[in-house]
Amino acid sequence: MQIGTKKNHLPHLASFSESPIVFFTVCTHLRRHVLDCDAAHDVLRGIWTRSAERNGWYVGDYVLMPEHVHFFARACSGADRMGRWVSMWKSVSSRALMKREEVSAPVWQSDYFDRYLRSGESYGEKWLYVEQNPVRAGLVTDAEQWPYRGRIHRLGG
Repeated sequence: MQIGTKKNHLPHLASFSESPIVFFTVCTHLRRHVLDCDAAHDVLRGIWTRSAERNGWYVGDYVLMPEHVHFFARACSGADRMGRWVSMWKSVSSRALMKREEVSAPVWQSDYFDRYLRSGESYGEKWLYVEQNPVRAGLVTDAEQWPYRGRIHRLGG
């Protein structure tokens, strides 16, 4: 690369400045079954709905399994750092769940898995795989029957 020219990007990777979609998996502490209930669904959906305005993170499609959650999110310009945002919603949801349910601390594992979707990947195809988790786990026979799933914001095609 010559001095004074624009930086080249690898052709198969989207620029991070284009606000890529991030796929998250977050597990409960000791993989305890505490998320497959109305209380957990209400708490997490409420936090994630408010996080667009408060933290700059837009949550798209999600599915809560008994002991983990999968979801897609995208940060807007000026959003909280990813780690700070994840820590915030885990902390707020922990306090809320401990008040509403017989759940003890800690609720979440300290770590989480995140993966940026590359430009060639299809968000829709990835979601089709993720939403089948309750079916593969034998919890329902059709993904649409699983009550602990949804979409807050449309993130992409």
